[in-house]
Amino acid sequence: MADSLTPAIASYLDHLAIERALSKNTLSSYRRDLSRYAEFSARTSTLDIASVSTTHIIDFSAWLREGDDEHPPLAASSAARTVVAVRGFHKFAASEGLTSADPAAEVKPPTPPRRLPKALSISQVEALLAAVSDGRSGRELRDQALLEFLYGTGARISEATGLDVDDLDIDSGAVRLSGKGGKQRVVPLGRYAQEALANYLTAGRPGLSAGGTSATFERTGRGGKASPAVFLNVRGTRLSRQSAWVVLREAAERAGISADVSPHTLRHSFATHLLDGGADVRVVQELLGHSSVTTTQIYTLVTVDKLREVYAASHPRALG
Repeated sequence: MADSLTPAIASYLDHLAIERALSKNTLSSYRRDLSRYAEFSARTSTLDIASVSTTHIIDFSAWLREGDDEHPPLAASSAARTVVAVRGFHKFAASEGLTSADPAAEVKPPTPPRRLPKALSISQVEALLAAVSDGRSGRELRDQALLEFLYGTGARISEATGLDVDDLDIDSGAVRLSGKGGKQRVVPLGRYAQEALANYLTAGRPGLSAGGTSATFERTGRGGKASPAVFLNVRGTRLSRQSAWVVLREAAERAGISADVSPHTLRHSFATHLLDGGADVRVVQELLGHSSVTTTQIYTLVTVDKLREVYAASHPRALG
């Protein structure tokens, strides 16, 4: 049987290099992935490109995930990338008239497992919030308010740093958040977040704002315009996402939390703890600002895992 698959792969790689002008690293990945495909095709005596079937490509995808004595199984993400390369190759072959049809058109790449969100336990969150310095400086009051706000509302870090004073209604316990695509939603403020924000706005933020105005005056000889942002840095301007992350990281270190903690961790924890407490998934969807409940439902997987742990530890017939 004539080998028409290997020269076709070489033509495709030339196409990627010359006409698509892919980078050297990307081209190297394509070459490696298609080399795996050529090897599998040779082992299964399918080197005639015209004889390649959809079943052959499905078998190749399964082989990537299962491996054999000479080849360790690939992770779903690596297998998916390889199948995408094969799909691109066969689409090219069909468009160039090397085959009459595209046998890979209906083959879907393996779906990587959904990663469960990382959530802190309630005791870890309490330790984290307690680890924020309890001083009375503007910066310390800001840090307290920021972390209480992130956990108390489930806000994205960009929503917190983008928050303006006019978005807050502390007396009624509500805040207006501007999410992705400019979509706005109103989220309730819990008592701890209300108190931390009230203390910061009254006793902390004015000092940060004045410091920024003074610095602007010294630098330009003109009075600086006060920032409308809720969370300010020491220069009196809007706190950046990177600086907010540093606030959280330092608090996690003081609390002795070894897990990788990011501002998004508090959002995950907010959602998980609500569901653990019996909140409806569609209510959590609204609070998080998800456009689809499917996005929110990944948090229910965390809750199911917790139920399994409790069941296994508590039910007399759970374990053999």
